Amino acid sequence: MNTTLTALAEPNRLQIVELLRDEPLSVGEIAERLNLRQPQASKHLKVLMEAGLVEVHPVANRRIYKLRPQPFQELDTWLDAFRRTWEERFDRLDDYLRELQEKDSKPDTQD
Repeated sequence: MNTTLTALAEPNRLQIVELLRDEPLSVGEIAERLNLRQPQASKHLKVLMEAGLVEVHPVANRRIYKLRPQPFQELDTWLDAFRRTWEERFDRLDDYLRELQEKDSKPDTQD
């Protein structure tokens, strides 16, 4: 998990992942879309490959990169624990706010 997060922490690599989310691309296409030099794009893709986030398929003289689903599924599972925690906290907050509204809407009974 740490390797995945470290790889995604660099803005250019995150942008590459976002591009590859839509479709597999060659190094040249990635470099062009992100205004990077091809060696820079290749360096970022190497880091993403070493982290297991992308895989490469040679097609003729081009290398086509695409995302591997497994690391993103693992990241989603990890994040899900945080989602559940925050949803529970928001549910409790909703309950508390509802209680406050009910108290405010009841007329005061004075003796």
